[in-house]
Amino acid sequence: MTTNPNMSWVYDTMFSIPGMNEAVKIDLKLNRKTILLLDSVIGIGLSNKEGESAPGLTEMIPKEMQDELRAFSEECLSKAGLTELSIKLKNFPGK
Repeated sequence: MTTNPNMSWVYDTMFSIPGMNEAVKIDLKLNRKTILLLDSVIGIGLSNKEGESAPGLTEMIPKEMQDELRAFSEECLSKAGLTELSIKLKNFPGK
């Protein structure tokens, strides 16, 4: 799929706004279902497999941000004690 040049411009503009690189502390309380779903959504959105990723999303988001999103997802799974379950679900036969 090709990247929509207008959306690339929008993301690039948003990412360049002053202060966008500043860390923000967020206190979240999520249930385990939401954490598993969030991990799946992040994984699909950042997937490089043909037909799995959101159209053009991986081309619009810098590699560092993709890594940060993956790390966030892994941290949420770890804190919820769901890392092993998530791995097993991702390797489920027939997927």
